[in-house]
Amino acid sequence: MTAAITSVFNDGIFAEQFERYRHDPASVDETWRQYFRIAESLFGQGATAPSSAPASGATYDVAFLRKVAAAASLQQAIRSYGHYAVQLDPLGTPPPGAEDLSPEYWGLTEADLRAIPGAALGDDRFATAADAIARKRQVYAGRVGWEVWHLEVDEERDWFMRAFRDGVLTRDLTPDEKKDTLRRLNQVDGLERFIGRAYQGYKRFSVEGTDTLIPMLDEVIRESGRSGAREIVIGMAHRGRLNVLTNVMGKPFESLFAEFEGRHDHVDGNATGDVKYHMGFVGSRDVDGKEVTLRLAPNPSHLEVVNPVIEGMVRALQRVPGRLGERDELAVVPVAIHGDAAFPGEGVVAETLNISHLNAYRTGGTIHIIVNNQVGFTTDPIDARSTHYSSDLAKGFEIPVFHVNADDAQACITAVRLACAYRATFKKDVLIDLVGYRRHGHNEGDEPMYTQPTRSAQIRQHPTVPQVWASRLVSEGVITEAEAAAIEQAVSQNYADIHARFKQSLLGSEQHAPWPAEPVSAPKAVATNVAVEQLRYVNDALLTWPADLKPNPRLAKQLERRRETMGEQGGIEWGHAEALAFGTLLLDGMSVRLTGQDAERGTFSHRHAVLSDSENGRKYAPLAHLPGAEGVFEIFNSALSETAVLAFEYGFSTVANDALTLWEAQFGDFVNVAQPIIDQFIVADRAKWGQDSGVVLLLPHGYEGQGPEHSSARLERFLQMCAEGNLTVAYCSTPAQYFHLLRRQALRTSRRPLICMQPKSLLRLPQAASKLDELSQGGFQSVIDDPIASQHRDEVRRIVFCTGKLYYDMSLAATRNPNVALVRVEELYPWPHEEIMRIMDLYPVIEQVVWAQEEPKNQGAWTYVQPRLRASAGASVGVRYVGRPERASPAEGYMDAHQAEQARIIAMVMDTGEVAAERTMMTVGQ
Repeated sequence: MTAAITSVFNDGIFAEQFERYRHDPASVDETWRQYFRIAESLFGQGATAPSSAPASGATYDVAFLRKVAAAASLQQAIRSYGHYAVQLDPLGTPPPGAEDLSPEYWGLTEADLRAIPGAALGDDRFATAADAIARKRQVYAGRVGWEVWHLEVDEERDWFMRAFRDGVLTRDLTPDEKKDTLRRLNQVDGLERFIGRAYQGYKRFSVEGTDTLIPMLDEVIRESGRSGAREIVIGMAHRGRLNVLTNVMGKPFESLFAEFEGRHDHVDGNATGDVKYHMGFVGSRDVDGKEVTLRLAPNPSHLEVVNPVIEGMVRALQRVPGRLGERDELAVVPVAIHGDAAFPGEGVVAETLNISHLNAYRTGGTIHIIVNNQVGFTTDPIDARSTHYSSDLAKGFEIPVFHVNADDAQACITAVRLACAYRATFKKDVLIDLVGYRRHGHNEGDEPMYTQPTRSAQIRQHPTVPQVWASRLVSEGVITEAEAAAIEQAVSQNYADIHARFKQSLLGSEQHAPWPAEPVSAPKAVATNVAVEQLRYVNDALLTWPADLKPNPRLAKQLERRRETMGEQGGIEWGHAEALAFGTLLLDGMSVRLTGQDAERGTFSHRHAVLSDSENGRKYAPLAHLPGAEGVFEIFNSALSETAVLAFEYGFSTVANDALTLWEAQFGDFVNVAQPIIDQFIVADRAKWGQDSGVVLLLPHGYEGQGPEHSSARLERFLQMCAEGNLTVAYCSTPAQYFHLLRRQALRTSRRPLICMQPKSLLRLPQAASKLDELSQGGFQSVIDDPIASQHRDEVRRIVFCTGKLYYDMSLAATRNPNVALVRVEELYPWPHEEIMRIMDLYPVIEQVVWAQEEPKNQGAWTYVQPRLRASAGASVGVRYVGRPERASPAEGYMDAHQAEQARIIAMVMDTGEVAAERTMMTVGQ
């Protein structure tokens, strides 16, 4: 494993390397430099290379130097691979070891090591190399498996070496700390046992076998608080969560017992709730007289998806109040608790680690803890990963890894101390691999003997974590067996007393059920129009940049046209209206954060929120330098990720009530890569956890013949999930509408996510452009009447409701029938029932109501719209569908087929008699 110079040692090579070293030490490898420095220290600065006839005055023992070099290689092998010799499995599985950890591998004996001075190994604290090697084994192959030498930054490796040498961070626990740890472990184990007795058969996903997680979190809170943290944000799955909620976060035990009893008095009447081991909590802890807030994020059963969510929350919480654009990365610390099967198995882990150092997403380092049960549900590690350690993925991201035995509380707390210090010093991620076991099955109703019979038998015979720690303290003389038993009994009795008082309090009380839900009230209207003077001010500011900035001349000319469009002739395009919305919000004191793949320029080159100097590449974002802005503007091109990035922005938005947080998909269909974030968080967070978000999803959508993958943002999926006022789903047809929609989303006090279908071909379409007075007057219109047919409503017998781009395809068609009214539904959810009824009443002789869409019949808005439009249009008329037939694929892959379908849809809408026969859908066998 270790590249030792002894492996190629011969006098010829030695002489050649030494001659190069004498002329220029930098010309040889560091291994040779170290070797020659050792030689100089042993034989004086006049040491010369060996030869068949040694130079006069040179005293050289080549055999001895070989031993010194071998000892140096042994020392480095212990540093690098000593973790393979650490006893990590509490159940006794021997460590794999490594052959180059033995002196014999390097041709050494213990006598050889005793004959070499300690200084020869660069460590003059020890008289001999034997003493130095013994110390290295104690540090690197003792109780903690340190993997730190893969770090590329010299400063970080040197920091670890100093930390191991001075021993401050790796110091032993004091007798009082050991006793406190025993009491804490009994509290952890005692809660699990008590719930197991009091509520038999209930799932609790016990932490038993990795109980030391709780004192480790205690130490994270203490050490982080002392380093300046005011808040700790934790993300974790279900394993051990009930213990974390109560014993770490401070959730009252009575509240936990009430949930086991099926009582939810604290739940809002509109909530459907979630299982107890998914719930979040906010508590606090006193650290040396300073309050540290503790926040446990709620999460679904989808393992690891909460990781980027907490990173977004932390990023928002790190903002310094009153100091625009400043963040304090020491003030808020993220802690991510993983599973040993999920960490290497779930791709969101790698996505989250990948963005951790990027400017858009960095939070100053996360403390990761793998709760390593050595099994994933019923799957053994050999079937769950291709790496030796479950943590190996982290090393690819320059993350130091510490492996600890969950039965060794001393080692676990030592690892935490070093992890917190490293994070505080370098503001980078660090990981602790907590190797333990799972005392029960995946849940308490599961039988592990079916799938892991031998290991389960071992676990049943193995003492509990507090019992192991108590035995160690007894053997060390810290406590007596009687004292250990008394601590355990006191903890057990305390839980029994709390439960008894709780049960007594239930007498005569009624169980609360949160159903049926009360109707959800509509959000209050907000004014979104902006005075012309302010709009002009923002526009002028956005077209002003430093004199020494030289943007691309062609682009500068395009942007300059935005001055003209502010006049009476209009022509405000999509990207322009968006910039004006952002700028006016910044002046109002609202921050704006937008990320996404290529978001700075925009996938379709319509935004250009960041200018690049054509000569030196310097970046400049006019919105970030808006004079008078009281909010912060952030825009970033994201990593090539959807799941982690959207989850990050969602997390940010749950905390940042003062910011409009947006994520833009490169193409709308790419959002399906982030489906778990939509399903588990965005759609249902309020109903499950009482959590709100105002995140905006910008999803380019529309059929322009770009094929199945670049046409549909899967509008139908969002509409299918709409209920209880959980979302806003909109498909704007003009830049002015988009302007008002963004401002409404930011200014509303009732915060819910906005799903916005975005155009592509409309971005620069002249007929879709807006005028200044459309921004300075009025507001967002959920339904827009036909500007042509509305001039002669008495003659209109067919009214066609549609959304977005299709409106322009129909209204600009050569076959346009002026007696067909084209009405745009701009907001699909909440469904604009009253507005549609009002429009219907304006047309007195309507005979037909049509819903037209580009998407196939089984996709798009149709299945959602059909019952609602029928109710809004009235019982006297039916609702007819015009669009693509049911399809497996969203769109055609060939331009000619696309054009034929678009023409057919328009012809059917206009009822001109030019209707082409619907293409027969393919079936199996055709």
